[in-house]
Amino acid sequence: MSRKIKCLVWDLDNTMWEGILLENDRIALRPRIKEVFEELDRRGILLSIASRNDHDDTMLVLKSFGFDEFFLYPQIHWGAKSESIKSIAESLNIGIDSIAFIDDNPSEREEIRFSCPEVMVLDEFQYEKLLDLPEFQPRFITDDSRHRREMYLAESVRKQSEIEFQGSNEEFLKTLDMRLTISPVGDGDLERVEELTLRTNQLNSTGITYDYDELKAFMSSENHVFFIAGLDDKFGSYGKIGLALAEETSDALDIKLLLMSCRVATRGIGTAMLIHLIRMASEKGKRLTADFKETGRNRMMGITYKLIGFYEDGDEIDDVQKLIYKGPPREYPEYIAISLS
Repeated sequence: MSRKIKCLVWDLDNTMWEGILLENDRIALRPRIKEVFEELDRRGILLSIASRNDHDDTMLVLKSFGFDEFFLYPQIHWGAKSESIKSIAESLNIGIDSIAFIDDNPSEREEIRFSCPEVMVLDEFQYEKLLDLPEFQPRFITDDSRHRREMYLAESVRKQSEIEFQGSNEEFLKTLDMRLTISPVGDGDLERVEELTLRTNQLNSTGITYDYDELKAFMSSENHVFFIAGLDDKFGSYGKIGLALAEETSDALDIKLLLMSCRVATRGIGTAMLIHLIRMASEKGKRLTADFKETGRNRMMGITYKLIGFYEDGDEIDDVQKLIYKGPPREYPEYIAISLS
């Protein structure tokens, strides 16, 4: 399976448009470029910019084309483009290996290959073929995909609100009026569920992915608990952002997969989902155990398990560590309203 690109970063001069803005050239957009933007946006692939130009002048030009709303965290300055790409990845909270970069300048492309070897690098003539490349073709286009840019725009407002807030992190979370909905996975969720398993790396307890048919089988299994979580707050919807799969045995509820979108990494959603599973196991009179596999990118998920009260239980099998919950009964965080269905 080819990797999937989450964000395409554009150069501007002689790439997005023909001409050099700084030299007062007459700027002409590449043919059908807006169609490419709109289709990538529809597929849930984010867009950004890494350009050596004057920021204010460039944003005026983008606004005149009606393009300014397409681009998240644009980096328009005179610094190295590799640093711009790293900044974009950090702002979006995505892995740098899920970024592609398109530029007409061979030396700029080589600088990216040297400084950011994980990035997919393209030349300016490849823009017309972008939509046909497998890296830019998600298997499904979900409702979350179609609204991904809007969700990130809302997240940028949240971040600014958090920066300006005077108080602790928990006090800030209380101001968000978060509402977490936890419900069994239904037929209408399966495409998003598969998308979550394929896209989520940093907050994935095992790194395991499942195909559509496997996920559908879990829905009807009498031996599995399979639920999806959606999150909203006063700024808008985060969409469907979490997933849990647990196998029920005679004496235990065993979490086989727990994952969350990176967009909610600091919102306490992992804790809330684990508390739901802790309460569920308690109601069934069973132990709660979990699989955890270190992938090199999911350290935060391991920390979440340990902080809530999971401990290692036995040896690793195929690099999968079995954890067991040894903590007390838990209440949901006060700053999240929980809705179960």
